[in-house]
Amino acid sequence: MSNASLHPSSADQHPLAVYGWDQGWEAEFASYALQGLVPGRVVRVDRGQCDVATPDGVVRADTAFVVPHDPMKVVCTGDWVAVDSGGRDPRYARTILPRRTAFVRSTSSKRSEGQVLATNIDHIVICVSLAVELDLGRIERFLALALSSSSGEALLRTPADSWESGAQPLVVLTKADLVPDATGLAHLVQDVQTTAPGVQVLPVSATAGHGVDVLAAIVSGGTSVLLGVSGAGKSTLANALLGEDVMEVQTTRDVDGKGRHTTTTRNLLALPGGGVLIDTPGLRGVGLFDAGSGVEQTFSEIEELAEQCRFHDCAHRSEPGCAVLAAIDDGTLQHRRLDSYRKLVRENRRNVAKTDARLRANIRKEWKRQDAFGRAARAAKEGHGLP
Repeated sequence: MSNASLHPSSADQHPLAVYGWDQGWEAEFASYALQGLVPGRVVRVDRGQCDVATPDGVVRADTAFVVPHDPMKVVCTGDWVAVDSGGRDPRYARTILPRRTAFVRSTSSKRSEGQVLATNIDHIVICVSLAVELDLGRIERFLALALSSSSGEALLRTPADSWESGAQPLVVLTKADLVPDATGLAHLVQDVQTTAPGVQVLPVSATAGHGVDVLAAIVSGGTSVLLGVSGAGKSTLANALLGEDVMEVQTTRDVDGKGRHTTTTRNLLALPGGGVLIDTPGLRGVGLFDAGSGVEQTFSEIEELAEQCRFHDCAHRSEPGCAVLAAIDDGTLQHRRLDSYRKLVRENRRNVAKTDARLRANIRKEWKRQDAFGRAARAAKEGHGLP
């Protein structure tokens, strides 16, 4: 037995240990402790104020001192912050400790700004309802963002980023009890596994209790965030994990499986079996934000095939020697999968190009090259050029 196990660290005995406080956060906070500030984890944000779990309990703090004009640095549920001691009134969150990970989506802004939905997360639980037809394209979109969950205060990503350095994704198929037979359920799980290579896919029924224990074991280590569209069963799942009805639940419509946004804010909750859970409102839009590495990992089989193409800049449309198109022809790659890949690559590059002049120029050059190649191919086919 190690000395560490015989002598628990002060972080293990800290009142905030149930919220994820550890030796790393203790070291990050040391300089703020010397200033008389106290640590806390943001459990809810609402209109410029936040509820913060501190060693003395949950307190309300103002966020005016934390760069509110920068959407990437606004206080978010899951953040660790340094707040005024109990003797100050009002109390302010003075700074955000450097984020380890963050789930970021693109806003509808023409400037392609990012919106941080949750921070310092270890597991991203993508909830997909089996009460309606599977939308594999939406799952791929969520995964691309999840696999791009970044680490570092500046939320910078590099091509080498992988989910080992960020948050682990998990696809949970909710309302599994609505699938009438085990064979049908197995087929649905297989479809999603094909869509999410290397990612665990777990069918769960919160009402019947199936799979909840497995999920509880996974989320007991670290912080997990529940993501999905409205009606995906996130709040019901959160209640099952919490062992009580903490989150309000609304029934979904039978016609399309959609529900009203029962959860209106992102809430952080300590789980009785260990771990921390962030429940989120249903997402209507999931725009990609600097998710190039996530797209590559989500479509890893296409990226591997692309390395075998004759041309290193192959667009996988009509070029000779294209290994991707060959896989389409022999049936080893679904055309739907390639279409989804192209769509997400285009969207991500378009969003990044809004703030990157060099990339915009490269995209224009690529369009011109592909246009010229297409004209030459059509001419050759019609007998007006070289065969």
